Amino acid sequence: MKKIFDEAIEIRKRGNYQKSNELFMELVQEFPDNASVNYHCAWSFDLLGEESKAVAFYENAIKLGLSSEELEGAFLGLGSTYRTLGEYKKSKRVFEIGMESFPNNKALQTFYSMTLYNLNEHSKAMELLLKCLADTTVDDDILSYKEAINFYSNKLDEIWK
Repeated sequence: MKKIFDEAIEIRKRGNYQKSNELFMELVQEFPDNASVNYHCAWSFDLLGEESKAVAFYENAIKLGLSSEELEGAFLGLGSTYRTLGEYKKSKRVFEIGMESFPNNKALQTFYSMTLYNLNEHSKAMELLLKCLADTTVDDDILSYKEAINFYSNKLDEIWK
């Protein structure tokens, strides 16, 4: 299994997503209870733009139990996939669980903000994005206003007189 698994990842890195997906589909047929195989199979469908086929594999991977690093990726992948499929409430719930488990993961927070936007929770989405920007940027101009950005991030609708 490891040889084919490693080969599928290497092929994916080289950009041959179709072949990588075929190998992961073979692996998941042979090892349906392997969480990592399910996760990478889901990821391979996302790369092909076949998000609806990815869902069951992401869900199965999470249920079966992943390593911490892969679990972060699975929450991001499943939440993002639900969002692209228009299943915004499911997306929101997955991201909330993911952020509870990995509170410092800014990618989860960023993708969550996209879901909030889709749910018309614009203020909350902007607040989260602004805080992520202020916390992660290396741009000196933005950093010089970090305190102000954080302060105003949840006060965008207030008028100051």
